[in-house]
Amino acid sequence: MTERVGRYTLRLRSRPAIAGYAAAVGKKEGEGPLAAEFDRIFEDNTLGEESWEKAESALLNTAVQLAVQKAGFTPDLLDYVFAGDLLNQSIGATFALRDLSVPFVGLFGACSTMALSLGMAAIFVDTISAARCVAATSSHFCSAERQFRFPLEYGGQRTPTAQWTVTGAGAALVGNTGGGPFVESVTFGKMVDLGIKDANNMGAAMAPAAADTLKTYFSDTGTSPADYDMVLTGDLGETGSRLLRDLLGREGYDLLNRHRDCGLLIFDCEKQKTGAGGSGCGCSASVLCSYVFERLRRGNLKNVLFIATGALMSPTSSQQGESIPGVAHAVCLRANRG
Repeated sequence: MTERVGRYTLRLRSRPAIAGYAAAVGKKEGEGPLAAEFDRIFEDNTLGEESWEKAESALLNTAVQLAVQKAGFTPDLLDYVFAGDLLNQSIGATFALRDLSVPFVGLFGACSTMALSLGMAAIFVDTISAARCVAATSSHFCSAERQFRFPLEYGGQRTPTAQWTVTGAGAALVGNTGGGPFVESVTFGKMVDLGIKDANNMGAAMAPAAADTLKTYFSDTGTSPADYDMVLTGDLGETGSRLLRDLLGREGYDLLNRHRDCGLLIFDCEKQKTGAGGSGCGCSASVLCSYVFERLRRGNLKNVLFIATGALMSPTSSQQGESIPGVAHAVCLRANRG
C-alpha cells in the first residue's frame, strides 16, 4: 500500500506495472531523432479531420487504443482513464475518449499532465482502487498556436526562447500485472510563480517549479541525481534546462551528467528549426511512452526520475495580465519490480 516518505513523496509498495504503452505523433516529430521509436507517425497532421482540435482528439484516441492493445486488453477491462490536454476544458481528451465507456478522470496540469495522470493512475492501482488504468495526454502544434498565441496564418516572428508545440500523444496502461517498467514513487509538486509573463518563454516559467519538486524529492528520499540513470524533465527546452541546472546547482545538486529533456530529445532543434526545443503535453508523453519506457523494459536503463513540467496559464489569465505559475510532478520509474 502507498506510504508517505518525507514531506510530499508517496512510495508505492506494490510497484504498479506499465503493462502497455504507445506514442502517436505528427509529421515533423516523425522526421526527428526519435522517429524509429514511435508506434504511429501521421504524415497528414489533420488526420483526415475537419479541424486541428479534432485531429488532436484522434491522435490521443490512437495512442490509447494502441497502448491497451499492446497490453493485451480491451477498453472494457479498464477501470479508469486519467487524461487531459492543453485545450480549453480539456476538449482534446474529452472527445478522444467519450466512446470508450470507461470512467473518465479529466486532469489539467498543462504540460505536466503526463506525470500527473501517470502518478494518479499508479496510486489507484497501488491502493487497490483499480486493477487497470490508462494515463494519457496530447498536444497539437496548430491547435495550441491558435489558442495560446496566433493563428498560423498570422506568420509572426518566433523569439529565441520560444518552443515548438509537439503534435503527439502518449498513453500508458498501468496495472497490477505486467512485465514493467514499474512505478516506485510519486511526488506531486507545488505551484511556483516568480512573476514570468512571457508566453514565449515557457522554460523560464517552469524551471523554478521543476527545481522545487526535484529538491523536495531528493530530500524526501535521501537520494541525489547520481542515483538515477536519467533525470528526465518534460519540456523545459534549452532555456529552461539551463535554468534548472543552475537553480539546483546552487542547492548542491549536479544534474549535468544525468539530465535529459524531452523537448530536446524529440527534435533536432537546429536542423528542424524548432527554436528552444519541443513543448506541449504531447512532448513528454510521446517521448516517455516510446523511447524511455522501451529502454526501461529492455534494461538499457535501470531507473529514471521523470519530471513533467507545466505552465498553468490560459488565454484568459494572459488577457488579465497575470503571471504564469509553474508546476512539476515527479514519477520514479524502475526497470524491475524488486
